[in-house]
Amino acid sequence: MSIVLVGLNHHTAPVALRERLSLAGGALEMALDDLNVGRRMAALPGERAPLSAIHEGVILSTCNRLEIYATADDQAGGWAAVEAFLAGRRNIPVAELDPHLYLLEDHEAVDHLMRVASGLDSMILGEPQILGQVAEAFAKAQAAGTAGPALSQLFTRAVHAGKRARSETDISRYTTSISHAAARLAKDTLRDLAAARVLIVGAGEMAELAAAAARGEGAQTMTFINRTYARAEFLAQRFGGRALSWSQLVEALAEADLIISATGAPHTVIYRDDVARTLPLRAGRPLVIVDIAVPRDVEEEVGGLPGVVRYDIDQLQLAVDANRSQREAAVPQVEAIVQQEAEQFFGWLSSRQTVQVLVELRRKTQALAETELEHALRRLASPDPRTEHIVSLLADRLVNKLLHEPTVRLKAEAAAGNGTVYAEALRELFALQPGEDVDRALPDGIGCDG
Repeated sequence: MSIVLVGLNHHTAPVALRERLSLAGGALEMALDDLNVGRRMAALPGERAPLSAIHEGVILSTCNRLEIYATADDQAGGWAAVEAFLAGRRNIPVAELDPHLYLLEDHEAVDHLMRVASGLDSMILGEPQILGQVAEAFAKAQAAGTAGPALSQLFTRAVHAGKRARSETDISRYTTSISHAAARLAKDTLRDLAAARVLIVGAGEMAELAAAAARGEGAQTMTFINRTYARAEFLAQRFGGRALSWSQLVEALAEADLIISATGAPHTVIYRDDVARTLPLRAGRPLVIVDIAVPRDVEEEVGGLPGVVRYDIDQLQLAVDANRSQREAAVPQVEAIVQQEAEQFFGWLSSRQTVQVLVELRRKTQALAETELEHALRRLASPDPRTEHIVSLLADRLVNKLLHEPTVRLKAEAAAGNGTVYAEALRELFALQPGEDVDRALPDGIGCDG
């Protein structure tokens, strides 16, 4: 069995292609339904590879990536089936899709998922959202019945790797977002954003991100002001604040404890004289102004006024660059966690494959023994119960003794990392055929933890 991965991401495919292939909500549920084990024997409509080539499947779909993890008996067949499945969903020729895909198997596929969950493959190093997306993809596959034992173990390990990366290293601890850096810096300066009156100047994307970041840092009282009042009102409703018209700017400056300015204006919008006029009304209350606009919104001289602390984009960028360096310094630690969790998974997989072969070998040997036992008993003339018992016991003991040595040696090889090779050799030599799932067929004395 191979673990295969077919995927594309922000490194390999333009956003237009990622948008076409994105699977979310009902589209994701339909895709998982097509991958469902109960339907895998049927080919999808059109000239596509049959999904019978794969046994399990998990789909990870985000704005930056679409990846399908699957198990298959044949690596090439698994890749072909998944690639055709992807192409067929949006009627994209395989030849057009192929240059944007990466095809990975076994160790490379497992390492890739571990890196994704740990934030090493994200557009922003260490971003936390992807871990939840990996966990959600696994949960949806479980609900759809497409995540079997192998992928369930793999995704459980990947989520564990992601949690370890974030709890044991600095990979996600220092923000690399200007908006978050602004909110964090303001909180450090004011000590308590929950008690601060926050004014957001502007209503574009940066202003919205800044408002979200401030709310995330504890801000409760928020006012929005913009030249287009309707846009300010929209953000006020979203964040539970209030909106003011642009003519009320000086009044808003006087009330605020924190101002985050992020307009798209090509010139200054908050001047020294504007802020100076508000100082007598402030009764000595300090004012923190964070200007994240380019060009800058706040006149530089504002920072020289008494009780006023002013930060601009260059100061924030220095903090972001320092934070990025701290995250990058954590990469070797995260890589070590990825390696440890991958080794744990392959140890489990090797043990499971070993146990499966032992189950198959025992099943075949017992079937042969039962056949020969029946043949021997027929040749005996009306054997008494004691004789039947002795002959039956002899057959059982021969089976157990015959299997003891290969069982011990195969488990030892599995512990040494060679279980897969020896298991496949045993399966080939004895012409073993996979039967029912190993988890339902484990005889006494054989376990996946061995």
